[in-house]
Amino acid sequence: MRQGGLVSPTPSARRRLANGPAEQSVVGWEQRYRRTVITSDTVATAVVVTGIGNFFGARDAANWHEKWGILAFGTELLVLGALAGSRSWAPAVLGQGAEEFRRLGRSLFAATVLLALGGIALTSRNIKLWIFVAIPAIALTTMTARYLLRLRLHRRRKEGRCLRPVLAAGSLATVRDLITRTRKFPHLGWRVDAVCTTDGPGLDGDHLDGVPVVGRLSDVAGHVHRDGYRVVAVTPDPHWSPDRLQRLAWNLEGSDAEMVVAPVLMEVAGPRLHVDAVLGIPLLRVSMPAFTGGRRVVKGVVDRLGAALLLVLLAPLMALVGLLVLVDSSGGVFYRQRRVGKDGREFTMLKFRTMVAGADRAKAALADRNEGAGPMFKMRRDPRVTRVGRLLRRYSLDELPQLFNVLTGSMSLVGPRPPLPEESAAYGPDIRRRLLVKPGLTGLWQISGRSDLSWEEAVRLDLRYVEDWSLALDTVILWKTLRAVLYGQGAY
Repeated sequence: MRQGGLVSPTPSARRRLANGPAEQSVVGWEQRYRRTVITSDTVATAVVVTGIGNFFGARDAANWHEKWGILAFGTELLVLGALAGSRSWAPAVLGQGAEEFRRLGRSLFAATVLLALGGIALTSRNIKLWIFVAIPAIALTTMTARYLLRLRLHRRRKEGRCLRPVLAAGSLATVRDLITRTRKFPHLGWRVDAVCTTDGPGLDGDHLDGVPVVGRLSDVAGHVHRDGYRVVAVTPDPHWSPDRLQRLAWNLEGSDAEMVVAPVLMEVAGPRLHVDAVLGIPLLRVSMPAFTGGRRVVKGVVDRLGAALLLVLLAPLMALVGLLVLVDSSGGVFYRQRRVGKDGREFTMLKFRTMVAGADRAKAALADRNEGAGPMFKMRRDPRVTRVGRLLRRYSLDELPQLFNVLTGSMSLVGPRPPLPEESAAYGPDIRRRLLVKPGLTGLWQISGRSDLSWEEAVRLDLRYVEDWSLALDTVILWKTLRAVLYGQGAY
């Protein structure tokens, strides 16, 4: 039933009203989570600086207050002030992607610079301790605490809690895609509760993929003010002219809703998108992807140092794996395979052997049983895989020798999957963009399902990495790889 041109309360809105104040105020859990993060950062910083001050200050008890107490207190104030100044506690970034940790890193770097300048001004001889010991310890502690808090938040979201109710407004196709993505990735915190389309509810049905269609695109602001949605997701539709988008933004003023507009460049995000005011017109500026420059040099140095360190730490495990491979079946320890790397240059990739000798020659006979996506050949129950090989594949232990490829510069720790020559030969111009960067030991495909992904999804993830690469994204991928390996999802 329509009231004043609007549809009567949606089922989701009625559920929120029926569940009482706790459910009505979705902002409540966001405020609690923000307070928890602030408390965690404050306590972690206090514990680190107090511990360092007490440990080193005990040797100079007479001057503890002057030398150590003031430095400890000043360090904590600098860190917390930098966190607040860089908006590291903004609800929009807490629990969302790499941006949370990027802001945290920028804050700690700013605190380090200010601490160094303060030490120079005060001619303090103890400032090096706080710069090279205290700040790194604070970074490790706060990032670990935030990651643990994020894990708990994501678990609740998978249970259907701590989600932001979303009103999606756009064309049927783009809204349906948004609904699918929010259901596939609940940890992102969105739940589409209602939809507005060009035509609104039709005579043949008023639901889209189970989500009620509550009105037309012109009704969006009224529904938000009445039903309290936290996010208005505007997806592409011819209706959305600049004037109508601006008017919608004005009409949403005074509500708790955040307006999110999906750009046409759906797969370009992160550090490449910038909003600039040119001649009084807000323009979305898309910078060129960075394939060279200082950040790439840093990535290369981190790759080689990281590979060298991992080879030293994992040497006993790799020796044990090599022995198991030799004992389990005849053949060598390593499997060498030609792969295509950066700019289409071929290289020899190393892996622990997981198949019987001569497995490549038997591949043609199994072509009709291929379960791989696109040009890739994969079988869940490949008869060529050895007993030890199945275990190695499940936990990605067969990939460890690729650290030698990273050390020699033909691969990176993080990057797109290295294709076979016959796979890359079938690439079109778009897919060949995967070859603009070094292939990786792990990547977005590794933490998103590996062999369970469709060919289109695997390509989309690789292209997204190429377009939106950043050091922060690499750090997140490396961190999540450990969990992906332990669960073994999509590995066969």
